[in-house]
Amino acid sequence: MKDSKQSLDELFSDYKEFILREYPISATYDGDHRYDDKLTDYSEKAIKARFDSVRVFFERAKEIDASEIHGEDSLSLLLFIDELKSTLEAEQFNAHYMPITQQDGIHIEFPQIIEIQPFKTVEDYHRYAQRLSGFSKQVDDIIDNMRKGMKAKIVLPNYVVQQIMDQVYPFFMDEVDSLPFMKPLENFPTTFTDEQKSRIRSKVKFAIDSSIQPAYSNLHMFLLFEYLDKSRRVDGIYALPKGKERYAHMIRKETTMDMKPDSIYAIGMNEVNRIEAEMQKIVNELGFKGTAEAFKQQLIHDPKNFYSDKKPMMDEYRRILSIVDSKLPSLFGRLPKSPYDLKEIEPYRAAAAPQAYYYSAPLDRSRPGYFYVNTYDLPSRPKHTMTALALHEAVPGHHLQIAIAQELPGLPWFRNQIGINAFVEGWALYSESLGHEMGLYQDPYQRFGALAFEMWRACRLVIDAGIHTGKMTREEGVQFMMKYTGNSELDARSEVDRYIVWPAQALSYKLGQMHILALRKEMEQSLGKKFSLKQFHDAVLAHGPLPLHILSDQVRKSLIH
Repeated sequence: MKDSKQSLDELFSDYKEFILREYPISATYDGDHRYDDKLTDYSEKAIKARFDSVRVFFERAKEIDASEIHGEDSLSLLLFIDELKSTLEAEQFNAHYMPITQQDGIHIEFPQIIEIQPFKTVEDYHRYAQRLSGFSKQVDDIIDNMRKGMKAKIVLPNYVVQQIMDQVYPFFMDEVDSLPFMKPLENFPTTFTDEQKSRIRSKVKFAIDSSIQPAYSNLHMFLLFEYLDKSRRVDGIYALPKGKERYAHMIRKETTMDMKPDSIYAIGMNEVNRIEAEMQKIVNELGFKGTAEAFKQQLIHDPKNFYSDKKPMMDEYRRILSIVDSKLPSLFGRLPKSPYDLKEIEPYRAAAAPQAYYYSAPLDRSRPGYFYVNTYDLPSRPKHTMTALALHEAVPGHHLQIAIAQELPGLPWFRNQIGINAFVEGWALYSESLGHEMGLYQDPYQRFGALAFEMWRACRLVIDAGIHTGKMTREEGVQFMMKYTGNSELDARSEVDRYIVWPAQALSYKLGQMHILALRKEMEQSLGKKFSLKQFHDAVLAHGPLPLHILSDQVRKSLIH
């Protein structure tokens, strides 16, 4: 008879195989190349079958005797049950009826396979061509799901549909050779013969002609002629069926806390007022005669606060990051082995993309993690927030935290994959404040930029909770964002539209940061002179991402007991 530990190990192993099989692009991303010619099945039948499988895993987990599981295994079982419970709770909301947005979805994610697909052998290229050929079925399936969403009145906002159409259009209108899918054909391995290269070109071009471009065209036509008129005119999630319950679920999922929207809104307003007062102090220090709001407007319209060429902008990011790299050992005992690199966001997704984001390294470490920077519309990318942005997205923010989590020894695979936004984004926002410990905010403009970024995340609490409960419209959210953050209109609109299609995700940053700051203060008070910031950071990162209440328990256990 199997003991509980053996049952747990088998459960985690079976779950890993299930996820890699069902999401083959994720497998490729993580360096598992068994499914490099496969794509996820997005048909409703397959989606329901996946939920059925998750139910089986959930029941298997609950059958394991938790009293026989100890240490990190006990934490893993707890997290696994929690994760699957949240997944199953979401089933009732039929998220697959809104499978794409201007921020995510196969129409903008699929082209990125060129960044992760191996291109070393002839077989690699053939598997790539097979993937391209499978794209049209995926699009047919999501169109079918969106039609079901139209009947159920679970539809995207009107302007989001228009943004998606703008993203889709070039993929079927541009020349084949200009599409990103052709890039892997620009530099074949030197061992390939001319005949092999010719055959690969034919296969890939045929896949683009017969699958990729018709799929994008069909999606565009569907959105234009069927979906656009049925799309919703109300911004908030409250307007959808089970809207209130839907938002409550998203809050629990993204924040790991059971908070009411009104409470979140009030916390946000308190933080906005506090940060505005801190900003005013810097404005006064600089000798500016006016309010913080007026100073923000001056920064937005000051040509000296923006680059006219992307090269010096990218060079400045590299300079900031090199300083940060040199300071990390004073704040962290454990540092990641995985390197990171700086990249520009691809042109085909830059217009609707945020200022920056991070893509983690695969588990096989075949490539670095990437800090992506948006170089589209440079007059919308101010200099004074660059330090805070680099700290957030690269080190000691996302790259440091995620790479350390991936490198923790002895953890089951799902622990390396788990995405707990309140921890991950809370840590990244907390990391921005570590610029003070590193001496990076000596320049009052960069210090003002750090406050501007914190203000941005505080505004999210107000706008997200406001829009999704009907207190605030999209336009009111944009004006609120511009007033308090000093963000450009382009950034403000991109941000607010993101909150609308990702309900509650934006809450995780500030609420997570506030939790970590409160935990640090608690440890400082409890330990007094024994408190070590380096030990605190190592304790916070010691188990990978955790729900916030579990994080507090683990840090207390590590530092006090």
